[in-house]
Order: sequence, then structure tokens, then C-alpha cells
Amino acid sequence: MKVEDLMTRSVGTCRPTDTLSSAAQLMWERDCGCVPVVSDDGSNRVVGMLTDRDICMAAHFRGASPGALPVGQVMSKAVRTIGPLETPADAKAAMSDSQVRRLPVVDEDERLLGLISLADLARAAVRESASKKKKPEVTEKGVAETLEAICSVRTPRQAAVSA
Repeated sequence: MKVEDLMTRSVGTCRPTDTLSSAAQLMWERDCGCVPVVSDDGSNRVVGMLTDRDICMAAHFRGASPGALPVGQVMSKAVRTIGPLETPADAKAAMSDSQVRRLPVVDEDERLLGLISLADLARAAVRESASKKKKPEVTEKGVAETLEAICSVRTPRQAAVSA
């Protein structure tokens, strides 16, 4: 099993020059909590990630309307990505290490192919459990351990080392 077998292929995106308001509208329409940010040059290269939390915090702490703030000022620029041929174990490790629930799936030129989420891994674990495989690639316990790692509080020293 590979990441490409589990990922969501139809992913909404925004650009750094879009407003936070338009990104929030996209999240609302697609019922999602984050969108990859792709380059303005039309290459579909991933240049950032934006979450609903990023939008809320930026609007609150900058005292500005989401319609007045560009995505590029708020997005996370240090984005952990994964390739389509990597394994679910690789995805779980990357999510745990980076403490993120979603990873953009990119080709060798960093162009967006899809998104793999912790929810995708959980659905795979349930399917594998129901199939009674002797050696499942994705387990419910593995997904739970990944969630625990994502949610664990890092000390300032751990955060500095991983940055």
C-alpha cells in the first residue's frame, strides 16, 4: 500500500495573494480545516499550508478583517510533504514528527497531487481490521499512537530541535 492509494486527490487550494476570507470560504464549501497554498505562477507547487485556526488567530491578533489579510502573510511556510509512493508508515512518522494531521502529497517538483490526512489513515485501519489481514499495514493502534504524538505538548527545547 502506498500514500497514493489512500490520499484525497481532489483538494481545494489557495494562493499567497488570496485573502483569508476567500480561503475561509473555500474551507467552508469543502468542509475542511486546511488548504495547501500553491504558488502564484500557476505551477501548482506547494508553498505553504493554511488552517482555519491560522485564519482565526491572524484576524484576532492583527485586529484586521480576514478580507484585508493575504494568505501569504499567515500561512505556514515550513511545510512537511510526502511523495505518492511512500508508505502509510512513512506518513504516520512524518505526521508524528511534524505534529500535523495532514500532509500535502507532491511529485518530485513539489507540485500538489493530493492530501493525506490522519482521517485517511484511520479509514484504512478500519478497512484493514475488517479484512482480517494477518499483517495489516495500517492499524487502529498505529493511528492512535500517531494522534497521541501529534497532540503531545513539546517542551521549548524539543520545539527548537525539530525546527
